[in-house]
Amino acid sequence: MSYSNLPAPSPEQGLTRYMQEIRKFPMLEPEEEYMLAKSWVDHEDTEAAHKLVTSHLRLAAKIAMGYRGYGLPTAEVISEANVGLMQAVKRFDPEKGFRLATYAMWWIRASIQEYILRSWSLVKLGTTSAQKKLFFNLRKAKKKIGALEEGDMRPENVAKIAQDLNVTEDEVISMNRRLAGGDASLNATVGSDEDGKAEWQDWLTDDSADQAAQYEADDELTIRREMLFEAMDVLNPREKDILTQRKLQDDATTLEELSSQYNVSRERIRQIEVRAFEKLQERMRELAAEKGMRAAS
Repeated sequence: MSYSNLPAPSPEQGLTRYMQEIRKFPMLEPEEEYMLAKSWVDHEDTEAAHKLVTSHLRLAAKIAMGYRGYGLPTAEVISEANVGLMQAVKRFDPEKGFRLATYAMWWIRASIQEYILRSWSLVKLGTTSAQKKLFFNLRKAKKKIGALEEGDMRPENVAKIAQDLNVTEDEVISMNRRLAGGDASLNATVGSDEDGKAEWQDWLTDDSADQAAQYEADDELTIRREMLFEAMDVLNPREKDILTQRKLQDDATTLEELSSQYNVSRERIRQIEVRAFEKLQERMRELAAEKGMRAAS
C-alpha cells in the first residue's frame, strides 16, 4: 500500500481543491467495508486497502483541522493524518465488529500528535505524559473556563487547570507562556555574517530520553490500543455500541439521544455505559497481565 498514489495536500494545490478531490471518493456501506477489509487481511489486496484509505480521507482531514492552532502547515498536518490512517488500515481487524472509522481515529490522532511533538522544540519526546497532555489540552481548558486573557492567567484559573490536568501550577504558567509566544523555527539562522550563520537547531542540546526507552514506550502504546479493541469482545452488541458512541468517537452521543434510540430511560443508558466500562477495564487488566504489562487503569 503506497502513500504516493493518494491525493496529497500542498501549498501550491490549495486546501480547498484538496478537499474537493477527496470528496469524490465514496463512503462505504458496512458490508462493503467488511469485505474490503477481509480482502486486505486475507489476501493483502492492495486495491481493497486503497479503497479503505481513500474512503476515509475526509475523516483524516476533519481530525487534522482540529490541530490548526499549533502554527504548523495545515497541508503537513493532513499528510501526517493520512499516514496514521494508512497504519490503521494495515492493522484493522474487521472481525472485531467495529467500523474502520472508530479504529482509525486513534491512529490518526497519534500520528498528528507525534508530528507536532517532533516539530515543536518546547516539547521534547522525553517529557512526561502529563506534560504532553497539558500541551495538547491547555487551549481547550482555557476556553472551557473562559480564561481568554492575553499574557499570564489569573491565579485561580491556573489552579483550576492544574487540578483538572493533573500538573503543577508552574507547568501551566510555563506552557501558557510558551504557547502564547509561539515556537521559534528550528531553521531560523543565528549569528552574524562575519561569524558564520548557523541554524538555531544546531545550538540545541539533546536532553531527551534515550531512543531505546522512547521506542519501548511507543510500542507499549501501540499494544494498549490493540488491547482495547480486543477487550471490547467481552461486551454484548448493545454495550459495545453505547460505549463506542459515548467514549470512542469525536462527538459523544448524548444520553438523551441514546435513550431515544434504544427506547429506554437516560438512567438505564448511563447504567449500561458504566457497566460496560467496568467490564472493559477488567478485561484490559487481564490482557495486560497476559502480556506482562502494567495493569490498565
